[in-house]
Amino acid sequence: MDQKSRLREILKEKSYEEGNFVLASGKTSNFYLDCRETSLDAEGGYLIGRIFYRMIRESSLHIAGVGGMTLGADPLVCAVSLISYLEKTPITAFIVRKEPKKYGKGLWIEGKGNLKKGAPVAIVEDVVTTGGTLIKVIDRVRSEDLDVKMVLSLVDREEGGREALTKAGFDLKTIFTLKDIAH
Repeated sequence: MDQKSRLREILKEKSYEEGNFVLASGKTSNFYLDCRETSLDAEGGYLIGRIFYRMIRESSLHIAGVGGMTLGADPLVCAVSLISYLEKTPITAFIVRKEPKKYGKGLWIEGKGNLKKGAPVAIVEDVVTTGGTLIKVIDRVRSEDLDVKMVLSLVDREEGGREALTKAGFDLKTIFTLKDIAH
């Protein structure tokens, strides 16, 4: 079985649940994708890191860093960074906070010190619904002098996120769409 097929199986088994849920966008849904159950699983995290890393390497872009909004992106960025190191083409991980740290340096982005000003970066997300979170992350990362070149998501719920990102000037690349997981 190939890596993508195996990852789909894990997502269906560990992350997809039917019921009544309120999403980060405020929308309600009759299913939920809790991708942290997959990304925090050893095999699931490895496969996500491997596939995102391959997507980055197959692009014509030189990506120096990979980051995303805490908490959903934390295991994703770490997985990509670790795989990149093992492949001898290190990509630095960074985490975007929901609000600046209230003590110390008051940072918005953890790990930014490992990247040069203007560094080309990829932003990753576990699930995209409306794209609102990703757009906030992109704006924050750009305001911190990093150059967002690529936007990746594990799953696109196909509820307007891709279109919102396109309107903002970004092409969303995903491993799966909702149809791949829910059926």
